[in-house]
Formats: sequence, structure tokens, C-alpha cells
Amino acid sequence: MKTIGLASDHAGYPLKEQVKEWLTARGYEYKDFGTYSTDSCDYPQFGHALASAVENGECPTGIAICGTGNGINMSVNHHKGIRGALCWQPEIAALARQHNDANIMVMPGRFIDAETAAKCVETFLNTEFEGGRHQRRIDAIPFE
Repeated sequence: MKTIGLASDHAGYPLKEQVKEWLTARGYEYKDFGTYSTDSCDYPQFGHALASAVENGECPTGIAICGTGNGINMSVNHHKGIRGALCWQPEIAALARQHNDANIMVMPGRFIDAETAAKCVETFLNTEFEGGRHQRRIDAIPFE
């Protein structure tokens, strides 16, 4: 089983801890790139650490969480080859994988409950990219 990268800021920390419990209970390995408390911090440093790990192959996929999901998503998407997708429902997580080949799922820690987040994580980790017409769209995203 491959290692899943995790990152959050202070607002996403509580949900990240719940995601870690969910992953552990199902036998997944993970690497936590921080933050490690609810003390105020800046999301970019943790988003960049996660995105770098996915980018260099240390982790094949990742999960990032901040208050709205937007800030950390913007940070991870500044990395070549990263396709971060903001997911707050399982259906969105499925489509992010099926149509966009997302490799980092981002969740809004202040706007999603633990049960829905768990369903999103499960869906994201167990859904394959469909390829086909979607591949040409992925190829059109510049990674410079």
C-alpha cells in the first residue's frame, strides 16, 4: 500500500486528525506534513510540503485541509503535475478522480462534517481516472 500525504493548517487540523484515524483503521499508511496543532499558522508551507512529496513521488496522492479549502488548494496547485481538487461531497471526489485525475484532494475543514469527509476520502482513494476524452483535457493544463 502506498503512503498518503496529509497536510493542514490550524483550521484543518481537527479534521486531519480524524482523517488519520480513519486511514489507520483501514490499514492505510500516511505521512503528515503538518501542522501539528490548532495554533495559528500559514497554510502555504504545509500545502507546499505535501505537493512537493506528491510531485517527487514520495506520496502518490495526498489530502489537504484548511478552513475553506481554498487557500491550501491554491498552494498545492502551484506545483508542476499537481491537480488539487476541492471536495466537499463524495460525488465531487469521485468526479475529481474520474474526470480530472486529481492527485490531491482538498477539503474545507470548517464546512464539512467528519462523516462526509470520511466518505469523500474513501471515494477519492478508491476511484480510478477514466482517461479517454478526459486525458486530452488534462494534457491541455500547462505545467510550467
